[in-house]
Amino acid sequence: MSGPPTHGITQLLQAWGNGDEQALEKLTPLVYEELHRAAHHYMARQAPDHTLQTTAPVNEVYLRLVDAREVTWQNRAHFLAVCAKLMRRILIDFARSRGAWKRGGEAQAVDFDEDLIVSQEPRADLLALDDALNHLGGLDPRKSQVVELRFFGGLTVDETAEVLKVSPDTVLRDWRLAKDWLVRELSREPQ
Repeated sequence: MSGPPTHGITQLLQAWGNGDEQALEKLTPLVYEELHRAAHHYMARQAPDHTLQTTAPVNEVYLRLVDAREVTWQNRAHFLAVCAKLMRRILIDFARSRGAWKRGGEAQAVDFDEDLIVSQEPRADLLALDDALNHLGGLDPRKSQVVELRFFGGLTVDETAEVLKVSPDTVLRDWRLAKDWLVRELSREPQ
């Protein structure tokens, strides 16, 4: 999610949080652009017959953000973290609504793109990935956040480091270990 200068977005977020409606008008195109980039990054990895269009999760995240008036935006990094979490929830909700497990519907497949490749094995189911991330979050919350920010939020290593307030080397190390753990977890037989 590279885009406008961090300082400008942070100022607009804080002004909006303080009730400045003009700040929201200035922020909207910047926010929408960043959200669209993240959604496009995620949706590009989907199966060709995937029915969800890029604009659908973007619009849903945007609507949820606009309704989040009680959030005290700290900075752009905080905004990116919230967007990644919302994107994950929206995509998981969509997968569940399609009946991926309970109603016998076909599971929605996801994989990591070339930059984020975890395995050459068949695609991991989105709901299985979410379950695995929740499990990882119980063991190591930061590694789970790294995956959420990079995979669902489309953040770079540097942006992820900014959000988590750690070094880029720590993000790379966590990313590598989380990917290895997820490959192992997702390749297990269902119990």
